[in-house]
Amino acid sequence: MAGKALLIDTSGIDLNHVLADIETIRRYNPQRYEMEQLTAIVYEDPVKHCCIGYKDTSPEDFWVRGHMPGMPLMPGVIMLEAIAQMCSYFVQKYDLLGAAMVGFGGLEEVRFRDPVLPGDRLYLMCALEKVRRGRMIVTRFQGVVGDTVAVEGVLKGVPIPVEALAGLKERGK
Repeated sequence: MAGKALLIDTSGIDLNHVLADIETIRRYNPQRYEMEQLTAIVYEDPVKHCCIGYKDTSPEDFWVRGHMPGMPLMPGVIMLEAIAQMCSYFVQKYDLLGAAMVGFGGLEEVRFRDPVLPGDRLYLMCALEKVRRGRMIVTRFQGVVGDTVAVEGVLKGVPIPVEALAGLKERGK
């Protein structure tokens, strides 16, 4: 990987060596079926609070048929979901937030720089900038295809009140 400066120096990292496959990721992330947007984790540094994973795209992905017919482009919201899932995996694995579940708290400085197409491997990088246990995480991220940064920005994660939401679900019956 080259091009624009990357968050993590990948020169000494084997990006094909899988540390966590989909089954391992499922231990930490609740998404299933079409909403699983993370294929594997290939690098983790619990001291520097950074991580690299990837999403393999394919012509069979649910978004290909309709976004856009004849010119399939991975939707930006799906790229951001993949980033969020990788950040969630890392935060949950190392119990950085102290929450049962991590959710989107916000996005800042997001820029889409290049398209992601079916068949591309979208490498996802995150580096935590701030961790306020029980309150919020702030993470700088990049999504890279080949030598090109396709998406970048800052993601904020917040604890999801799982018990309170379960109570609302019961109330709605």
